[in-house]
Amino acid sequence: MLFNSIVFLIFGGVFFLLLPLINRTSNNFRWSFYIIASFIFYGWWNWLFLFLIIGTGLIDFWGALAMQKWPKYRLFFFLFAVVGSLGTLIAFKYSGFFAENIETLLSWFGIYVRLKSRIPEFFLILPIGISFYTFQSLSYTIEVYRGKLIPTKNILHYFSYLSMFPQLLSGPIVRARNLLPQLMRVRKVSEVERWNGMKLIALGFFKKVVMADTLAPFVNSAFSDIAPSNSSIYWWLVMLAYAFQIYFDFSGYTDIARGLAKWMGLHIKVNFNHPYISTSIREFWTRWHISLSTWFRDFVFLPVAFRISRKLPKYKYFKIRTDHLIYIFGVIVTYFLCGFWHGASYTFIIWGLLHAFYLIVERMTKWNKKIKKLQTGKFLALVIVFIEIIVAWVFFRAQGLNQALKTIGRMFSFHLSFSFKNDTVFKNAMIFLIIGLIIEMFIFFNIKKVKALFNPNTYKYIEIIYIALLVTCSIFLAGPGQQFIYFQF
Repeated sequence: MLFNSIVFLIFGGVFFLLLPLINRTSNNFRWSFYIIASFIFYGWWNWLFLFLIIGTGLIDFWGALAMQKWPKYRLFFFLFAVVGSLGTLIAFKYSGFFAENIETLLSWFGIYVRLKSRIPEFFLILPIGISFYTFQSLSYTIEVYRGKLIPTKNILHYFSYLSMFPQLLSGPIVRARNLLPQLMRVRKVSEVERWNGMKLIALGFFKKVVMADTLAPFVNSAFSDIAPSNSSIYWWLVMLAYAFQIYFDFSGYTDIARGLAKWMGLHIKVNFNHPYISTSIREFWTRWHISLSTWFRDFVFLPVAFRISRKLPKYKYFKIRTDHLIYIFGVIVTYFLCGFWHGASYTFIIWGLLHAFYLIVERMTKWNKKIKKLQTGKFLALVIVFIEIIVAWVFFRAQGLNQALKTIGRMFSFHLSFSFKNDTVFKNAMIFLIIGLIIEMFIFFNIKKVKALFNPNTYKYIEIIYIALLVTCSIFLAGPGQQFIYFQF
């Protein structure tokens, strides 16, 4: 079920109409209501894949309880749960990729097999949101294993956390230690929270249906035909449009999810914080998809770095500092897996490794800190980082490695002649691209100053006009309806 659909408006209306009555009942009844609503929301796409989220949840729920009951065998139960959850993800998301690559590898030795054709078609369909709810479920198991979380013994409590519909399909990836305690009680939603939730939802819909969906046709037309133009300017504009398309699309989803959660009396942490004003790649990853970057930091990078640090002191001679070696290896592993998490394609892996390369160079040279000492250094660092991000986005968006390399080649060919295929599509994209730049660069830097110019009562009316404008634009300036980009992950 899509947020930007009539069906969801009906679903959401019924859900929030019944919620005050449900909140007067017992926890078990309330959790059951959450689960049923979330299963309807998810199963609207394909009810058969409900068995996957149920299976993944049961594996981690029982695995966590077994770790608590039999601590002597906690490592066994932990590995069982991790393998079970990741096995499901791998089977549905990566089986075709692995089969194709094994076929290619064996063909080099004159052995020809047809592995992919033998995989049941059911396993070649990517279930929406499987990467998100798998990582959410895994975080629960890992934190129980580390002793940072006491597992819940109530299966309804657990599944109300795992399947919570606002963030089920595209995140944020919510940690159990943050959401499970909130689900234990009914908290009265204040008028301020309802208002803040409304602002988030209105902004999220505006980002998605106006900004992202208007930029999408321009980007899609460019990548549907790799030869619409040889102009460097054209391709930089395409990638600039895509950078804002994916940002507004994904952050729009999480804004809506956070707003809906506020209406339910739940708090979900910020997932995007104006990432394109970053002056380093490290800062970018503290602002972009924060729930995923912190997941990889806590459950991949830090454990890998810790294990390496225990090994390295045994050796005596290094040409570079030990902490650099730990960082380099940890970053490469982390961003390789981050890229692979996004999709079963070499382009996603390259996207991840490019960010690893950026981070390593940044750490070793400290170029951004040196540049920021100049008079206009902060702005220059911002531009350089933004260019690095855009180049990496090419591999993320391209339909294959060949297309990505051709696009990169044209971007840096310095062929300045400029032409485009569709006047209307191009003009619409450019208008909303400029709006996007203004939103990120002007409003972010000046919103506090603007707010300070008005007294609180006057500012409330400004906010009302602001929301009315967002809603009006979402109705009358909506672009061609598009599925949320991150549904494919």
